[in-house]
Amino acid sequence: MGSDQAKHEVRDRVWDLLERERAVREPGVHGHIPDFVGCERAAELLASLPDWRSAQVVKANPDRAQLPVRARALREGKLVYMAVPRLADERPFYELDPDRLPVEVATSKAAEAQAPKVTPSQMRPVNLVLCGSVAVNRQGARLGKGAGYSDIEFALAQEAGLIDASTIIATTVHDLQVVSEFVPEEEHDFRVDLIVTPSEVIRCAPSRRPSVLRLERFAADKIAAIPVLAKRASD
Repeated sequence: MGSDQAKHEVRDRVWDLLERERAVREPGVHGHIPDFVGCERAAELLASLPDWRSAQVVKANPDRAQLPVRARALREGKLVYMAVPRLADERPFYELDPDRLPVEVATSKAAEAQAPKVTPSQMRPVNLVLCGSVAVNRQGARLGKGAGYSDIEFALAQEAGLIDASTIIATTVHDLQVVSEFVPEEEHDFRVDLIVTPSEVIRCAPSRRPSVLRLERFAADKIAAIPVLAKRASD
């Protein structure tokens, strides 16, 4: 079985389990980062950790499951960079500055209307990366929804010098999304350092952080749809 097929099977099993156990807020979770029941509690648990308290700059995914974390970061005065959905802009991150914008910009819709977009070169170094996951094991190997956006965001930030060995990579998930099985990994996949569920904090090791963004792994239509990749391909 190939890596892509193995990843797909893990995702499908977890999506099915979440729906069967009514652990997501709405049905139709397949193909998405699950908006899991208890995401507010997971955000509270993350915020109790020293890793969170010391972080002043957070880079976050735009999915609904991580909205409580983004909102809490803004309420606590942290600067948040949130990915533009599908990275569909040559400036692929929203800058959510709590000194200039209301907490409501933590939602993608409000951020689109009110927040400035920035390039990695305009961003400050990141202390904590928050990513959404479909499944993750206790070693920190994770699966997103399969579109590859988190990997691209991470690589762009790392290439720009915004992420280093001291940056914490965290994900918030439902307990049912933490799997015991082997999660296939490829060269471009990163691992998380910290998993927070509504009931548990899991510290992971060893770390895994890809060093560069490789265009050759993307199809031509994918490159064309993401301006930062299209520009790189044309240079």
